[in-house]
Amino acid sequence: MSAGLLCCFSDLHPPSRSAAHKGAKFVVMSPDRSAEDASHDAALMPGVSIVIPAYNEASVIRQCLIAAIYQSVPAAEIIVVDNMSKDRTADIVRQMQQEYPESPIVLLSQDRDQGLIPTRNFGLNHATGEVLGRIDADSVVEPDWVEQVQKAFLDPAVQAATGPVVYYDMPMRRFGLKADDKMRQLMLKLAKHQYHFLFGSNMALRRSAWETIRDETCRDEKDEMHEDIDLSLHLADHDLRVQYWPQMVSGMSARRLEDSPRDYRYYVTRFDRTYKAHNVKKMALKAPMVVFFSVYFPAKLLRAIHTVNSAQPVRRGGQ
Repeated sequence: MSAGLLCCFSDLHPPSRSAAHKGAKFVVMSPDRSAEDASHDAALMPGVSIVIPAYNEASVIRQCLIAAIYQSVPAAEIIVVDNMSKDRTADIVRQMQQEYPESPIVLLSQDRDQGLIPTRNFGLNHATGEVLGRIDADSVVEPDWVEQVQKAFLDPAVQAATGPVVYYDMPMRRFGLKADDKMRQLMLKLAKHQYHFLFGSNMALRRSAWETIRDETCRDEKDEMHEDIDLSLHLADHDLRVQYWPQMVSGMSARRLEDSPRDYRYYVTRFDRTYKAHNVKKMALKAPMVVFFSVYFPAKLLRAIHTVNSAQPVRRGGQ
């Protein structure tokens, strides 16, 4: 699981097929702008691959793929890397390949090693886009996500990008998106712009940047660290610039709150273990741990109330 900032709460719902069409953006050309000019501009935009590591994600993979399909600018490819799932994850992806034959859905199988990092690496190594997007199987990207990723990488100095997230199964989602955005910008200031951390549920990096660091990234065979922070620190070692792009928005589930207090604590302390592995000693970078610990119980209660209210039938006609 990635190292998100759990300020849980925006206005995103998993898009239906019709809703996704409504979210599409259309360009109206001015009279003095030719179709040839528009085609030239499109050719300048980098192709974006979307890589989705998946292990037993049958409950969420369909909504993730639908959001990835219905984009204002299509992805070059949508790669699902199945890591020896024991449920119907792979079957659902195959079914969607048949339902959406015009969409570039690719199903890969990583059956050599169990774990997020080898599965992530396998997908990034097989992706062919100039820019490699990386999301989780429970991510639901906004309809303009690919378009915003392209805009973030128009600056050739940008080697990686990340954006805020929205917890679509929590109340007060609009407030939560703003809070998440503010927290990420605060973290950048606390790190004095030396480090800028990617968020695995909503990130992208140039293929050339990935090829630079891929043999150096930690394998983390004991599963003790935050893999997205590890990526960020290796990028920093090579002075490869990470850009925060607020318009690059992805939804994700707050299902981490279902963990027991003990498991949740282990998850939060991954920050500390990742920093120690890289000999990073900035005390200010421990701020996310404080935030995570402080929101766990109130957020868990809010999620429980929201779940109960969402399950209640809607009453009509005063009944």
